[in-house]
Amino acid sequence: FIPLAVIISVNLWNGFNINHSAGEIVFHILTMINIGFIEELIFRGFLFKMMAKNNVKSAIIVSTLTFGMGHIVNLFNGAELMPTLIQICYAAAIGYLFVIIFHKSKSLIPCIVTHCLVNSLSIFNVENTLSLYIAPIFLTIIPLTYAIYINKNIIE
Repeated sequence: FIPLAVIISVNLWNGFNINHSAGEIVFHILTMINIGFIEELIFRGFLFKMMAKNNVKSAIIVSTLTFGMGHIVNLFNGAELMPTLIQICYAAAIGYLFVIIFHKSKSLIPCIVTHCLVNSLSIFNVENTLSLYIAPIFLTIIPLTYAIYINKNIIE
C-alpha cells in the first residue's frame, strides 16, 4: 500500500499550512471524512457492486468516470475551471485505482481510509505551482500504474 501513502502525502509536499482556526480544521476534517466515506459507498460500494453483477469491465469504467466527473461540483463551490478539470482527471485515475483495489480485495477499507485522509489533509495544502500542476501528474501516474500492477498481479 506504499502508493496509497504517496497519494495521501501529496497535500503535504509543499509544507504544512495552518491558516485556519482549530474549529475550522476540526469541521473540515469531519466533513471530509464523511465525504470520503459516502463517496466510496456510492461509487464503489453501490454503483460498482451493482453493475459488476452484469459486466465487471463496464462497472469499472462507469465507476471510474463518474467518480472523476463527480468532482465537477467544485465549480459550484467557486473553484476555477482549469484546476477543476485537472482534478477531474486525477480523480478519475484515483477512482480507477480504488475500484481495482475494491474489486480485487473485496474490501472498501483501504479506499475509505485513503480517500478520507487525502480529503482531510487538503486543508493543510500550500498552493503553488507544484500543487497545482506537478502533483496532479503524480496523482494520475501513480494510481494508474498501481492499478495496472494490481490488476495484472493479484488473482481474485
